[in-house]
Order: sequence, then C-alpha cells, then structure tokens
Amino acid sequence: MNSEVRHHLSEELLTAYAAGVLPEAFALVVATHLSMCDECRAMAESLDGIGGTLIEGLDGAAMDAGALEAVMARLDDAPAAPIRVDRGVLPAPVRAYIGGDLDAVKWKPVGMGVKQAVLKTSDSASARLLYIPAGAAMPEHSHRGMELTLVLQGAFEDDSDRFGPGDVEIADDEVDHTPVADVGADCICLAATEGKLRFKSWIPRLAQPFIGI
Repeated sequence: MNSEVRHHLSEELLTAYAAGVLPEAFALVVATHLSMCDECRAMAESLDGIGGTLIEGLDGAAMDAGALEAVMARLDDAPAAPIRVDRGVLPAPVRAYIGGDLDAVKWKPVGMGVKQAVLKTSDSASARLLYIPAGAAMPEHSHRGMELTLVLQGAFEDDSDRFGPGDVEIADDEVDHTPVADVGADCICLAATEGKLRFKSWIPRLAQPFIGI
C-alpha cells in the first residue's frame, strides 16, 4: 500500500479492468497498481459494485450445459487479484507470475546496465519487469500503442514528470520520452506494452530483435 501515489490509472482503464476486457499484460499492471493505491482500489471496488447491480437487474437466462465448468476452468488463467501486502519488493500479483520476490527474477541484460524479465502473458500485449540502475537512462523512444509503466521501487523522471513507487505512467504513440532513474536508488518497474518500442538511436534498434522490447 502506498498513500503517496500521485499518478493514477484512468477511469477508462479501471472500467475496462472491471469489465474484464483488458489484455492480460495490462490487467496485471492494473491489479498490481490496485494493490499499492488506496484511491484507485476504492474506485475499482465501486465499479465492481455498479457492475454487480446491473447484472442483478438483468432477466435470467438458461445456462448451457457445462457453463459452470467452463467458467471455473477460466478462473485458473485470470490475472491475480489485487491483494494488499506489506513485505517484499514485488506486490502479490507480480510475485504470482514470478514465483517469488526479487531473488526469483531471471534478469536478462538489455544494455547500459538495464535488465529485463519478460513475464508470460497472452500474445495481445507483453509484460516485463525492468531494472534501471540509479542514475541510468532508458534510450529515447516512442511507442506503437499504449504502454503502462508502474514503479515498484525507486523512481524515474522523464520530460513530463517524476514517478515514484505506486505511480503509473500512461503513454501512447504520441509520447516520446527518455526515462531516467533517480540517483538515490535503482528503479524497478512493471511495464506492459501493445507493440514494440520505437527507439530513436540506431544502436538499440539493432539490438531490438534480440532483446524483444
């Protein structure tokens, strides 16, 4: 839980999450943010309540044979529900994907001291943990679609603002930025993207097929 979160999820993202229509990677970021942010968690619970009220007002319909079994089977594939935790660096939804805390993360270098760990999600979007050493910068880039970046540890700055633990940056194909980790601590983020990043420099563009960003 973090009561000092300054950058929150949009109402559109929370509504899509409540409706269950977000790609798994984005749903994971939303669930993780909700485990860290009282304000957004309260709004998500309100949206869930509204949805429940609407469903209760619908006329009943006969269920197909095997419908219950199909729903129960899908629950095993759903993103982890937001759970409040008070220990460890990785919130519970991320730990469920990793199988532990930071010591269980299998980092792979991507250059300039930056490391990543790709999380296994559905193919419609990708999710990864990013490790940016204190004072280091990600290469300047833009996007091919939406990108959500949630800070789990440390902080980073870019042209628009500063983002600390629990803050989420929402970027799209109109955003061109260079995130720089604060000098005080290494920065660890959870990021979800719809497509590959558009790097400005030719060096990260050459490396892109091998690092998968």
